[in-house]
Amino acid sequence: MSDSPHQNRIVATWLLAMCGLVFGMVVLGGFTRLTGSGLSMVDWRPIMGILPPLTDADWQRIFEMYKQSPEFQKVNFDFGINEFKGIFWLEYLHRVLGRLIGLAFLLPFIYFVVKGYIQRSDWFKYLVMFILGGMQGLLGWYMVKSGLVDVPEVSQYRLTAHLAAAFIIYAYMFWVAMSLLFPVPDGARKHPLYGRTLAVAVLIAVTIISGGFVAGLKAGKIYNTFPMMGDFWIPPGLMALEPFWRNFFDNMVTAQFDHRLLAVTTFVVVVLYWAKARKADLPRRARPAANALLHTVVLQVVLGISTLLMAVPVVLGAAHQAVAMVLLTVILYLVHALRRV
Repeated sequence: MSDSPHQNRIVATWLLAMCGLVFGMVVLGGFTRLTGSGLSMVDWRPIMGILPPLTDADWQRIFEMYKQSPEFQKVNFDFGINEFKGIFWLEYLHRVLGRLIGLAFLLPFIYFVVKGYIQRSDWFKYLVMFILGGMQGLLGWYMVKSGLVDVPEVSQYRLTAHLAAAFIIYAYMFWVAMSLLFPVPDGARKHPLYGRTLAVAVLIAVTIISGGFVAGLKAGKIYNTFPMMGDFWIPPGLMALEPFWRNFFDNMVTAQFDHRLLAVTTFVVVVLYWAKARKADLPRRARPAANALLHTVVLQVVLGISTLLMAVPVVLGAAHQAVAMVLLTVILYLVHALRRV
């Protein structure tokens, strides 16, 4: 952190812009997954892969590679070159955006280091951001590889890890940016609501992770009713797998049930938290954030129920994922605002 508030604001603005790019990456990733485009590129070329197919021969070459994949052989066997192009471009844009994010981070970071905006004592935290971003690219390919072997579906474990890693990188950059914009005052102490706010943040994070397993298992395609799951409050087959712990990660019924339960619990907890917060003596910047938390969780519940009832249409599914990140942003802002007052 620089001694200059002006320099800190500049670095914080850059980090928030990076958060915006990561947000866009997550949303684009949601569209890629929901449109079935994620397995269209069957090779990974971190450097040369920036160039798309430019000639008919290039398109035919990569289409022939795709034909060897289990997705083509078992799902899209009737695809021609034009249909293949339709799923290729989203995955291509997703990968290119990842590379651009790397450049958008590295080049300004070098500039800020040279100019002295980022002090030597803070280099490590920014290097961690860059390393996490690079590892996220590797994790993305590791996820894709799971769908290129026998079954044309990516592993729900790897997909959830990939999604969680994106949220972690986003949260880390956002937290550092907030620390630059709102330095801790002398003699500050934790607000009495800090512990409860942190607990809400953990609950929201767990709910988001459970949503990753729902997405990976395509569990949103079953039991498209609410509040009951079909004719049941507790559906059959909830613990059908052995050993029992596998049900939480491999069983479509359990994954959807858990996510419903966590989502409703999160909604109730946030409403109770908001009722408590509105009566508390909050810092000036925390009060509108508490209201935003309530509004965002209501929107997220409406989106979640609508997405389920309509069997996960692409736009609603992507919006549900995007608002999850907005919800995480709001609760992180609140945690930061109340950690030292």
